[in-house]
Amino acid sequence: MEPGRFPLFMTLLLGACGMAASNFTHALVFCLNGQWTIGNSNSSIQLQGAVPGCVHTALLSRGIIKDPYMGFNDINYKWIVEDEWTYSKTFTLPPEIRHWQKVNLVCDGIDTISTIILNTVTIAKTQNMFSRYTLDITKIIKEENQIEIKFLSAIDWAKEKSTRHAYTIPPECPPKVQKGDCHVNFIRKAQCSFSWDWGPSFPTQGIWKDIRIEAYNLVHLIYISCTSVFDDTTSQWAVIIEPVFDAVTESVLLGQVVIRIPQLQVDKSQDLRIDPGQQTYQIMLEIDKNSSVDLWWPNGYGPQTGYNMSLTFHFEGEYIIEKTTKIYFRTVELVEEPIDGSPGLSFYMKINGVPIFLKGSNWIPADSFQDRVTSDRLRNLLQSAVDANMNTLRVWGGGVYESDEFYSICDDLGIMVWQDFMFACALYPTDDWFLDTVREEVTHQMDITRPFIASSPTNGKETIQENWLSKDPYDNHYGDVHYYNYMTDCWNWTTYPKPRLASEYGFQSWPSFSTIYKVSSPEDWSYSSNFSNHRQHHDSGNEQMMFQAGLHYKMPRNVDPLKQFHDTLYLTQVMQAQCVKLQTEFYRRSQSEIVNGRGFTMGALYWQLNDIWQAPSWSSIEYEGKWKMLHYYAKGFFAPITTSAFEDQNTLIIYGVSDMMKDSLFKLAIKVYKWDSLAPVCEKVTNEFVLNARSSGVIYKESIAELLSRCGNTTRQKSVVVFYLLNNGLISGSENWHFLSSLKEAQGLVKSNITVSISMANAAYEFTLITSSPAAFVWLDVWDIAGRFSDNGFLLTEEKTTAYFYAWESTSVNALKRSLHISTIQDIYEQ
Repeated sequence: MEPGRFPLFMTLLLGACGMAASNFTHALVFCLNGQWTIGNSNSSIQLQGAVPGCVHTALLSRGIIKDPYMGFNDINYKWIVEDEWTYSKTFTLPPEIRHWQKVNLVCDGIDTISTIILNTVTIAKTQNMFSRYTLDITKIIKEENQIEIKFLSAIDWAKEKSTRHAYTIPPECPPKVQKGDCHVNFIRKAQCSFSWDWGPSFPTQGIWKDIRIEAYNLVHLIYISCTSVFDDTTSQWAVIIEPVFDAVTESVLLGQVVIRIPQLQVDKSQDLRIDPGQQTYQIMLEIDKNSSVDLWWPNGYGPQTGYNMSLTFHFEGEYIIEKTTKIYFRTVELVEEPIDGSPGLSFYMKINGVPIFLKGSNWIPADSFQDRVTSDRLRNLLQSAVDANMNTLRVWGGGVYESDEFYSICDDLGIMVWQDFMFACALYPTDDWFLDTVREEVTHQMDITRPFIASSPTNGKETIQENWLSKDPYDNHYGDVHYYNYMTDCWNWTTYPKPRLASEYGFQSWPSFSTIYKVSSPEDWSYSSNFSNHRQHHDSGNEQMMFQAGLHYKMPRNVDPLKQFHDTLYLTQVMQAQCVKLQTEFYRRSQSEIVNGRGFTMGALYWQLNDIWQAPSWSSIEYEGKWKMLHYYAKGFFAPITTSAFEDQNTLIIYGVSDMMKDSLFKLAIKVYKWDSLAPVCEKVTNEFVLNARSSGVIYKESIAELLSRCGNTTRQKSVVVFYLLNNGLISGSENWHFLSSLKEAQGLVKSNITVSISMANAAYEFTLITSSPAAFVWLDVWDIAGRFSDNGFLLTEEKTTAYFYAWESTSVNALKRSLHISTIQDIYEQ
């Protein structure tokens, strides 16, 4: 299980790669990024490769291998990870380098098991991908230098550690279906790099982050973190600044720091006393009570205000260290307290004193090869989360601690980060060597001002009371819950738990054919092909998808095998989208109620947001950023104001849900359509009602018998219910629907006859759809043209519907017309 934390902060790691002025009043930074010589153990392969990077991407860039994600290359390229590779580089430093008091080699990320040799002297052995290594090379560095980093095979090293261990630590190996490698729990490396049930095994070797030389006199600022705190007793904000200094002096060093926040009229100085050696110091900056401080809010609750702050450290007159950052003012609380009418404790987050329903998903590494995760790719994925009305991402513990840029973008976009430590689904060694490296890793990564839980899932405080070993880890009265069930009907809401917070749940689907096409060959384009089985890393996953789909939809049948494959991929996305929609709606309905002692659910984080490669998974976004149908549905079921329906004892019940900060007035419009007509057989608008702020509740009830009776004595099989909120006569939020029967039992559904016209509309492309009959799960696909629609996977009940396509790259109306393909649930039944 994965230990977790809630950061909502930004730790500043100083000394980013770049060349500073070579004078003795500032530190000198000499970047070692760029081209290195890379060779294997017997020197049969020698090439130039980029740093940051890894062996795989270096080999790919030189044409020595093809795309590792192509076909079966995760197996074909096992030889790379079984070999031992060496990175080497010669570099020249200014002659005065020998006159600096302290010179360090700083390695922000070494992946993973290596020996570092500088000028023929072994200076370190590394064994943790997540730690920064700062190595004193003052007595070794010269004007002309040679550095070597000799890597060992991660899988061989982990195997040796396991073999020598006094007892077995499970799991020894992943399930065979994952085609992975063993003993990953013995090595401090991305746990999913040895394979997972959604990803391949690529235990990379390389320098995956910046590497540089830092030279300084007197004192050096190694790290600095800045956290805002609010004192309830004085009603005053303060900023806690924690610099880590390394002083190369024999006595106390006197200095001064000047702190400026121009927007708050802050310009303050404070004296410093820095002791010899490396230590952490704390500086408290109190913000004037009369200053108007704008708070940072999660997405959907307010603006993400930040303030630019500069710090200038002066030592012995002319020695200056400068740093600028952005500070956010917010309070973060994890609330675990008794609930009226329920045993156990609550489990929810308060931001700035406001209870927040966590809406979001789980983040996994965006690529097996971290150097391929560009800034644009990061921002696109995170923006897509916000565009789907998410406010939270859980950075899952089987991947990596994400980059500073990741957390900075999250700050900008209003995304709260539930940060796991990098442990996942395993037991771990407790030997001194392992605990020592974990201690260094944790010290490097934390900020201790945030709430901490032992694992996810957890029973929170109850777990602590039970000496960290829960008697019932799945107790819905405490903490967070993970829930997966693929063999019961996902339309049956009574099968779902009613937890305090749902932090993992989901269903698999396949990515679009346009995504699979790029890494496969024609012989692979079948649901039962060797390729399809190879890409599926979850035991019986392909069969489970078809079982769940078969409960409510007819199976595709087409004489064209390629069309059959395409339709099957589409159907898995329909199934996934509807299943996760119904489950998430259930959790959102549960936030304000206690039923049989359960409820007060304050978060829904489905598994998972993104993909690491092109394969079936639980994701809502495909590998290259394309939205699956689920992600479009998330935009609706995570909307600030939304509705959802279900049946209980043959009664239709509709809930309203609000994340708004104030009560609102609405009416509810309800229409019933027959599947063979665009004219509603009946429609109704309720009286105006109040939807309370940050709550959920029943807004409509009607027996199914009464509903069918007043709607022309229609039947369940012939009909669908459509409903939406009205505010001052205008539709508020999006339409929702409730199927009165399984779609495979629906009567009146006919093959769709949808025509589309495309035109430019300001910064988007307007798609106008005309239909002659209702159509379910209407899916607009423009192949691999990067972008997203305003809505997709929708239910068509109006003759004319408009959707907009927001392109992420240059395209044209003609290109979109050529690429457009429309799928509906009716179409896959027709030959």
